[in-house]
Amino acid sequence: MSNQIRIIGGEWRSRHIVFDDAPGLRPTPSRVRETLFNWLQADILHSRCLDLYAGSGALGLEAASRGARQVVQVENNPASCQKLRENIAKLAAAQVKLVQQDVSHFLNGSAQPFDLVFLDPPFGQGLIWQTCKLLDDKGWLAAYAKIYLECERNRPLDDLPADWSLLKAKTAGEVSYNLLQKQSDTFAAANGLK
Repeated sequence: MSNQIRIIGGEWRSRHIVFDDAPGLRPTPSRVRETLFNWLQADILHSRCLDLYAGSGALGLEAASRGARQVVQVENNPASCQKLRENIAKLAAAQVKLVQQDVSHFLNGSAQPFDLVFLDPPFGQGLIWQTCKLLDDKGWLAAYAKIYLECERNRPLDDLPADWSLLKAKTAGEVSYNLLQKQSDTFAAANGLK
């Protein structure tokens, strides 16, 4: 089956998950996921993760496999959500919750702070700035939260919130993948960022 990917680490290592062939869906490749989770290895255990534009679910399920305490996946495509439900059930992933909703509607709802956010929106739709602003303004990020951002290789990151710092950045083909960190409100105020 071509529409499947393998979880690369943790409790469900080598288990396959299937995904729908939705327009614009680009599951994060194994090589990129391996790099990302190497970057996050000290942060995953017992963390609360928010997987926005979940798509195939690869990032959130990988985090759950590696010991995240809670993963909330947000996706609005009905067919993708059905596959996500099937994968969550197949893995008996009790710590993973799926929310079938548009990301901007979700982020305008009642916020709970998360330690890690995976942000991999469809390309070419201008969703990054709006999503990052909502995350920052509405209280979705814990102090020092880390944000993984996957976007077009040539997209500048100069419109992100001022109190986010870039920790790591790499490219693979036409994709840029980046790890950022929100500074605490105290740090931001002391440094004129808020």
